[in-house]
Amino acid sequence: MTAETTYQRIPPCSGRAVELEAGDVLVVMDPMGQQVSDLTAFARDDLAEYLSSGRSIDYASRLLLTTGDVLYSNRSNPMFTIIEDTCGRHDFTLTPCSKRMFELLYGETEGRPGCEGNLASALAPYGIGIDRIPVAFNIFMHVTYDSETGQVAVRPPLSGPGDFIRLRAEMPMVVAMTACSAGQSNNFSYKPIDFRIERAGAAPGG
Repeated sequence: MTAETTYQRIPPCSGRAVELEAGDVLVVMDPMGQQVSDLTAFARDDLAEYLSSGRSIDYASRLLLTTGDVLYSNRSNPMFTIIEDTCGRHDFTLTPCSKRMFELLYGETEGRPGCEGNLASALAPYGIGIDRIPVAFNIFMHVTYDSETGQVAVRPPLSGPGDFIRLRAEMPMVVAMTACSAGQSNNFSYKPIDFRIERAGAAPGG
């Protein structure tokens, strides 16, 4: 097996699905800086098992997940291990942006699908509909929380051009990713997200 040494691009405000084997490494990279990617995953052998925000936060005992942390499924099985992280700011705080969210929060009327719709479109070939999109792992997202007031705020991402996170698959999975569509999450500039897959048993690509 060989590594996919060149990055593939997810255009702004869109999504992509890929299949991973156990041991494969998924590298998600921010090519231009300050761009969020929403990531979700489903066990390929049983699509009722999915990446769980609550289980992952519970077992890590923290909100911000980075190198060495494990992302768990709703059945408490490891799905990903974070093996390298050059940004250090990722979380499960907020659910994927959606057409309805854009209407409620921003007063938009053009009907953009948001990350929720883009994840659902990417996962449609697997029979996964929009109502099954869970809270995603928000790669590069910068959310702050005021411990006294409980106020949550979305800040510009801390990722710079070329920052990346490497996630080792712990089971065969169907994984969907986006280049996030929410302006506030991306400092009001819509940019692409790049990714590559380092296949198990192959030397990592450059």
